[in-house]
Amino acid sequence: MSQPTAAPRRGRIVRIVAAVAVLLALAGYVLVQYISGGGGGPRCTAGPPDGSTYRLSPEQAVNAATISAVGTSRGMPERAVTIALATALQESGLRNLDHGDRDSLGLFQQRPSQGWGTAEQVMDPVYSAGKFYEHLAKIPGYSRLPLTEAAQQVQRSGFPQAYAKHEPDAALLSAALTGHAPASFACSATKSSRAGDPARVRAALTRAFGSGVLPAGRSAQPSEVLLPVRTTTARAVGPAPGSGSSKQRGWELAHWAVANSAALHIQRVSYAGREWAAGTGEASWRGTGTGQGGPTGRGAGRDADEVRITVTK
Repeated sequence: MSQPTAAPRRGRIVRIVAAVAVLLALAGYVLVQYISGGGGGPRCTAGPPDGSTYRLSPEQAVNAATISAVGTSRGMPERAVTIALATALQESGLRNLDHGDRDSLGLFQQRPSQGWGTAEQVMDPVYSAGKFYEHLAKIPGYSRLPLTEAAQQVQRSGFPQAYAKHEPDAALLSAALTGHAPASFACSATKSSRAGDPARVRAALTRAFGSGVLPAGRSAQPSEVLLPVRTTTARAVGPAPGSGSSKQRGWELAHWAVANSAALHIQRVSYAGREWAAGTGEASWRGTGTGQGGPTGRGAGRDADEVRITVTK
């Protein structure tokens, strides 16, 4: 029997080396996409840069910001927002699911057959969050109960202890999205190639926070939405218990805008002398030199008292 020649052996080695190189290149690409926020990797962060943080995708960020906004617009305290976020993390991973156990749907896996609303309604994050808070508010002393017990009294889940594991992440999210922790929510989004529409931003704000969020007669540049914080603190239902100062309200609105930056093609958000911008490669807020915490001068007071949202042109 003849022995294999050296040439075929070298050919096999070359093919193996080439295949390994392709696999390594693919793995490297996936890793870079994940770290830089591209593809399906997490791109938003809640929590202080020097402390514990929670990472989430743009889709999850929009849903978390909606849950928070609906809660505070109803006058619910930060603890209620934490309970709602922990529940949604367990039930859907903060994703608006169109499927679930039996007829369960949406962020909270609410069942139309059990009186939560129509399928279309429970698939609406604003509606489903509102229904969750409506039921939570009926529980006596819910804010003093363990999170698992409060969530279970609303959800009637077959796995009531599962909510507990999400409490630390939900607390980070609620502190950021209610504005309690300033400059603690950011996204490393790339600059959108599509132009944004301020009208869409205003419509989304009104859907999440209610009509009182937009001041009457306030002018802005064509690509901007301005939210004077002293105006937006006056809500139709009154200020949320423990909602803190107007500065907290400002950070709530600023963080909502960052969370919605990818969906609404928002390029820049400015408040209190700090600015977040898409396309910088950093998921952080930076000082602008004006407003609170920066030098005084022309524009400093304006920057401290209003949230400025700029869409991509």
